[in-house]
Amino acid sequence: MDGVYLTWLISALAVGVFLMPYFKPPWARLTLSGFVDFIRRYWLHLLIALSIYNAKDFLDQIDRIIMARTGLDMTPYIYAIEGDLVVLFQETFRAGWLDVVMTHFYIAGFMFITYASIFYVTYFDDRWMADRVALGVAWVYLLAIPFYLFFNVRVTGFYIEDMDAIAYTLNPEIEDWFGRIDAFTNCMPSLHIAVPFAIWLTFRKNDHDGRWRRFQNMTLGYIILTAFAIIYLGIHWFVDIIGGMILATFAVRLTDLTNDSVWKIFDERTINSRLATALTRPGHSAKFVYTRMKSYLRTLLKPTSRETGTFIVIILILTGAVITWDLTNNELPAEGVQSAQGVVASEGWSATMDDQEGEAVVLIHDIADPSSQPSKVAQPSMQFTSHYALYDHYLALANETELRLIDVEQPNKVMLQFEQDGIQSLQVTAIQNQPAIVYLANDELHAIDSKGEDILVPSLPDGETMQIMSVSGIELLFVSKEAPSTLRLGALGTSGSQNIIMNASTTLEQNFVLEERSGQTVDQANASIVQMSFNSEYIAVRMNVSALDRLVLFDRSTGEQWLGFDPIFPVGNISLGYGYVVWEAKDHYKFEDGGAEQYGDWEIHQLNLATNYSEQLTSDRIDQVNPIALQNGLVYIEVEEDGATTFNVLNRGTELATYSSLVLQWSVLLLIALTFIYIMQRQNEERSSMVIHDSVLESE
Repeated sequence: MDGVYLTWLISALAVGVFLMPYFKPPWARLTLSGFVDFIRRYWLHLLIALSIYNAKDFLDQIDRIIMARTGLDMTPYIYAIEGDLVVLFQETFRAGWLDVVMTHFYIAGFMFITYASIFYVTYFDDRWMADRVALGVAWVYLLAIPFYLFFNVRVTGFYIEDMDAIAYTLNPEIEDWFGRIDAFTNCMPSLHIAVPFAIWLTFRKNDHDGRWRRFQNMTLGYIILTAFAIIYLGIHWFVDIIGGMILATFAVRLTDLTNDSVWKIFDERTINSRLATALTRPGHSAKFVYTRMKSYLRTLLKPTSRETGTFIVIILILTGAVITWDLTNNELPAEGVQSAQGVVASEGWSATMDDQEGEAVVLIHDIADPSSQPSKVAQPSMQFTSHYALYDHYLALANETELRLIDVEQPNKVMLQFEQDGIQSLQVTAIQNQPAIVYLANDELHAIDSKGEDILVPSLPDGETMQIMSVSGIELLFVSKEAPSTLRLGALGTSGSQNIIMNASTTLEQNFVLEERSGQTVDQANASIVQMSFNSEYIAVRMNVSALDRLVLFDRSTGEQWLGFDPIFPVGNISLGYGYVVWEAKDHYKFEDGGAEQYGDWEIHQLNLATNYSEQLTSDRIDQVNPIALQNGLVYIEVEEDGATTFNVLNRGTELATYSSLVLQWSVLLLIALTFIYIMQRQNEERSSMVIHDSVLESE
């Protein structure tokens, strides 16, 4: 557990225990035995609260993926309503000491109010209030789920240019912690308002003798201070506060409607009694269960609006689950690939290096239909370390002595073939709609057209040796061994180039954190470029600073460059295209313990260059590597825990799989019928109730 989180948790617990004498009912007594006894009597209440709190981390991971893959972003609409109102608020009250105080209050205060509200009423055995507080908090979280998954609103500090995300960037340790647990897209509604507001409403409504008056008043004060904090810290919008209060009101209302039925089943005393009966009188328990099931089935034969409403809710939940599953698991593994060793892709086509019983075979897939069987090409004798590149429908392959150019639409036909040894890397591009091969061989740069004729390429200054190169259209980027942090930008058909010096530096504080974690020296002065990807607008490079590789981005129109990912975590393969940068990264890797299990694998990230929003596309415990940006998504390789590899195609957007569409279509038809039945049942029941009421009045 992180030190800063542990500090907040211990502080919240300590404050809660310390304030018990002040907030307790006037006649109540504090005893040491009570700290053990209340757990036995209210273990399920506490478990519900703990489960809901921990479930938020899981939901945030799903939210990140849905947001990144679908672009369901409601923030522009919120900004259209509020504008820079939150900026004015922050600037009015901005103070260094307030940054620190409000950040710690924001976290530790929420921990305190959440656990103390349940802890106090359970410790002092106020079951009437304990049932309602625990269930009310549960309803708040459950009602918030659809908003967090399908109504994404970004935090103000990462959306408005002039707004500072104070809480998230107070120091590197806090920034690291927030980066792990927060999706930064679930502002609406604010749980920091909804949870305490539901607690306050519950006490206000149900504290009939005033025993909890002090705690109720404190909760109201906490809500007001929290409303100030979440705006000031660059987290929430003002409308998020309104959403939190409305959500809390619905939660309290649902608590009133469901309290008796829920705790009739989940009351700890009832559960304990049933467990004892099941162990001592199993036959009696089985008969009881059978009788109850028979009675319920009999009820279903003549359902009331209550049963119909339950079916409607179940269908809505199942429908939401299907959509969520589909949007977070919409990768399509390419057919016919036994063990992918690498992949290259261009619009429409991909080429995968596959290990087929030890033989290196290049397979061609139609990106639009990855489930179709792949085709093989007329390849030379290839090794797994051999080079291959794809542009449009042109594929270049090279082994130790030979280079070939193939049109994948005619995979058995070789367009160009010639002998060439010492090839270190190669790429394919087009000049005047004709394919051209650019390759690095024996530390020298070459380019040829589809007829095998040489094309003039830029040269390095005397004494420098070519290290790496990249091509986009007719433009070339290359780096020499002697100047590893300098990009040379040139063009095919010309010999000159211009220099761009790239910088992977960050703050001394972040470098210190990295060196402490990794035990390695950060050498920013001698950073070297190890990979490049670019287009006419941007350049993305991966730079090694000894301890790890960093992602650096360059805007060609303004000359601005910046770090594209957190500089204290390693970045792997990168790809730029169609308005996105995609890369693999070990997000939140923990060097000190060899890498936490859930953070030690490569995950795919993307940056939308138009909005400068960085998001995570995958989240699990296995490696996703070698991402390549495409117009409507990307391709990548997934490595299972047993070492098995697959080549996956991921499409962006909200398009659902065929099975999901069918489920949704049938759900809509079924919901129409059930909604009609529910409305008719409600009317009939109200009419019957009115008839009975009139009959009683007449008899009187």
